[in-house]
Amino acid sequence: MSKRTREDESDGAASGAVVAVKRGRQDGTGNTQAIVETGPLRTSSLAAPIMLLTGHAGEVFCAEFSPDGRSIASGAFDRQIYLWNTHEECQNYAATIAHAGAILDIHWSSDGDKLYTASSDKTCAVWDAHTGERIRRLRGHASIVNCCSPARKSPMLASGSDDGTIKIWDTRRRGYVHSLGNKYQVTAVAYGSNPDQVITAGLDNEIKVWDLRRKDVAFAMKGHVDTVTGLKLSPDGNHVLSNAMDNTVRMWDVRPYAKERMEKVFKGAQHGFEKNLIRCAWTPDGKHVGCGSADRNVYIWNVATQQIKYKLPGHSGSVNDIDFHPSEPIVLSASSDKKIYLGELTL
Repeated sequence: MSKRTREDESDGAASGAVVAVKRGRQDGTGNTQAIVETGPLRTSSLAAPIMLLTGHAGEVFCAEFSPDGRSIASGAFDRQIYLWNTHEECQNYAATIAHAGAILDIHWSSDGDKLYTASSDKTCAVWDAHTGERIRRLRGHASIVNCCSPARKSPMLASGSDDGTIKIWDTRRRGYVHSLGNKYQVTAVAYGSNPDQVITAGLDNEIKVWDLRRKDVAFAMKGHVDTVTGLKLSPDGNHVLSNAMDNTVRMWDVRPYAKERMEKVFKGAQHGFEKNLIRCAWTPDGKHVGCGSADRNVYIWNVATQQIKYKLPGHSGSVNDIDFHPSEPIVLSASSDKKIYLGELTL
């Protein structure tokens, strides 16, 4: 992973309600522009209420805050992992060509020391988040790997692929530990709060909760009528959020003896002809949920009321992934327009 030399650039300003107040330092591939809008009091420590991160040469499919919130990792069609500072100038401080194909999913380990990626080159990979060196390449899938999800309290990783399998990996060694067969392509995966539980979804529209001890489906949840593109476990581990091409986001109870599985439906976000795998996310307190959308907006809902709290414009392409900062009211969005935005919220 290459470190970047820093080059200062003079500040700029323009008149009007929305003005570009400064441009981040350029490093040859990535730069940042701060945009500020006159309005309410600030709620975060971002340099400006909206920060624009540019540098990727292809569609950005995935991005995530580090567990401490100080860094951002992103992956794109250009096969590169970019690492960014969250605060100050949002400097792009490191980059590497990570795979032979597009990077479709990226996650930090719970301690922030590692990164996990899934790629169209049929592999996953484990990276040292400090040095940028690849620790291990995980081979075993026979087709595009659409998604991956690390366990919260162990070195295990789950991945889902177009080959119709879910692989369970111990990231400390080569080779997968388990391979679970699914009839259709797997497009979304989330590790449960229990290390013996993995949640998956795909082209069959069902969300399946697997018991890894029995290597079988514990129960399936039906409700979506089109392909599920994203899954995210709630902060308390009791619910999973799903986004699907039926243009609904749904909240499900995944506790073992729940009577009603589907609890809430959130509407507004759209899927388009691109059929991108649009992901979803929870705020750290679990009171709001959000997802990207093919209509180029970010949607955020209040969980209790199921009403749209924010509909955030700005991107000029499908918004493929979003994430919420672990300790500040900041949302991150990654888009097919090759850009990443950080936006300050009032929640």
